[in-house]
Amino acid sequence: MHSQVIKFYEGREDVTLTTYVISDSPELLGGKKRPAVIICPGGAYLSCSDREGEAVALRFASMGYHAFVLRYSTYTGGQFGYPDFEQEMEVNENCIHPTPMREIGKAMLTIREHAEEWLVDEERIAICGFSAGAHNCAMYSVNWDKPIMYEYFNEKPDMFKPAAAILGYTLSDYLLMRSLPKSPDDQKLFEVSNLALTGNKHPDDETLKEVSPALHVSESTPPMFLWATSEDTLVPAQHTLKMANALADQKIPYEVHIYEKGPHGLSLSNQATAQAKSQIDQDAARWIIEAESWLGKRFALDLPESTPFEIMMEQKKE
Repeated sequence: MHSQVIKFYEGREDVTLTTYVISDSPELLGGKKRPAVIICPGGAYLSCSDREGEAVALRFASMGYHAFVLRYSTYTGGQFGYPDFEQEMEVNENCIHPTPMREIGKAMLTIREHAEEWLVDEERIAICGFSAGAHNCAMYSVNWDKPIMYEYFNEKPDMFKPAAAILGYTLSDYLLMRSLPKSPDDQKLFEVSNLALTGNKHPDDETLKEVSPALHVSESTPPMFLWATSEDTLVPAQHTLKMANALADQKIPYEVHIYEKGPHGLSLSNQATAQAKSQIDQDAARWIIEAESWLGKRFALDLPESTPFEIMMEQKKE
């Protein structure tokens, strides 16, 4: 496996694309290209979670896909943890929308630039995100072919096209989010996350609508795999259902799974990504198996019916 960390900005260490490129071999694909998945960890736009990065990339690599972890711009500049919510927080211009979404576009361009070297199938690049990372992927999914993306990079829209999106416990509608009941602590987190993404703890309706991907689904939105848990109180499952309804209205292919148990932020929901036992649930852990099946319908590797050895043995029999 070829792994390297690519920095997106000179003088900044926080925004990076880490590659998990499967080494080729005559015993494997022998020079054929593989599909790829870009992974965006969550973290409320305040940080990027390690729990939703490398372990997830390795799981996709085990399916036979190249994987890339994008650490996009967040409020803390790549530092672990959350700021002190009780202190007055200044606006961080580096992480305000549309910067995090555009960084997915930069990741797409970077992968396409190296497609021949890394043997990446440019027509089959998916995006996968969790929580804020899922929101970022959802925003990208509804904006990849819009001027806010391609005019900024001065590239053709097709250079940014995702083949599929996998969204875990995504936030899809900020107007809905504002209306849902919250604990005092969750309300504070919601406000500082708003500040990180929009520059305002209490954005107006127009801004909230702009950053609500479920309200902007169109015929160019990619197929989606959605999952969440009904016990999630931080980002309730209504967001996942709202996105599913929006996809259905536009006749975009989708699959949705709402598992009964499990809190917000499960990642793979197993010990590979758990900080505590509360982040392990065997039922919710099935999402990655279901996603593998769903993705396989679109990303199946171009394999022959028989191995060279099997062909040789058959020829000897004749």
